[in-house]
Amino acid sequence: MQTTTLSFDNIHNHGVLFSNLLRARRNCFIVEKEWDLPEADGMEYDQYDNPSSRWIAVHDRTSILAGVRMTPSTARCGIYSYMIKDAQNGLLDSIPRDLMYEKAPVAGHIWEGSRVFVSSHVPSEKRMEVQLSLMAELIRASREKGATQLFGLVPAIWPRWVRRLGIDANAAGKILKIDGVPHQVAQMHLGSQLH
Repeated sequence: MQTTTLSFDNIHNHGVLFSNLLRARRNCFIVEKEWDLPEADGMEYDQYDNPSSRWIAVHDRTSILAGVRMTPSTARCGIYSYMIKDAQNGLLDSIPRDLMYEKAPVAGHIWEGSRVFVSSHVPSEKRMEVQLSLMAELIRASREKGATQLFGLVPAIWPRWVRRLGIDANAAGKILKIDGVPHQVAQMHLGSQLH
């Protein structure tokens, strides 16, 4: 199992890994969860898949086990910034505007994690190892970009995930039902701990 952080600067070094990540996202979000998202050539994508973002893939060679996208809160692409902020500003119909307790922050040291998934093909006995690899790389890559805080709209079971890593985190919004599943904005503080 490997973990790779992809960017527009390095995707050419990793063969089909980036396109396979987008194909795995399509399988997870469009095929399995039946979300109404853009797709082309068997890949799921949206306006946040742009040069300001980074993508983390947990993989066995080119087979994707898990993934996440990270976007700086300072990103701009036309009218869009980052998903949580844009939802709060009413730009995304599928996510409620009241997802955060406070106004979505914009600062160089704050990043967002989105499109987090673990492939349904990962056996249950391997899921914890895959999740830990994904989160450890997310934290490492975020820190490398200067992030000290990371926000994400995640399933409401997130406290169990971050406790396993010893990460300082708190709820940054109320629990909301999105497609019938409880979700919540979580804020992780990327201090000195990394397990």
